[in-house]
Amino acid sequence: MAKLTDDLKEMPVSELTERLGNTREELFNMRFQLATGQLDNYRRVRLLRRDIARIKTVLREREQASESEGTIE
Repeated sequence: MAKLTDDLKEMPVSELTERLGNTREELFNMRFQLATGQLDNYRRVRLLRRDIARIKTVLREREQASESEGTIE
């Protein structure tokens, strides 16, 4: 997973937010399939949740980095 995290850290914010939206939408659809009994790969739900967490972590790290740059005295 280190490669995925490194790839995410290199992406611009616009791509990260787009990927976050797409992943959330896919997770929503997977949960719907899970509720209706149509889902075959249950593990994919877990992986999507982790991907969302990784993306949000990278976005938050960048947000904190930009905040700390602004408060340098």
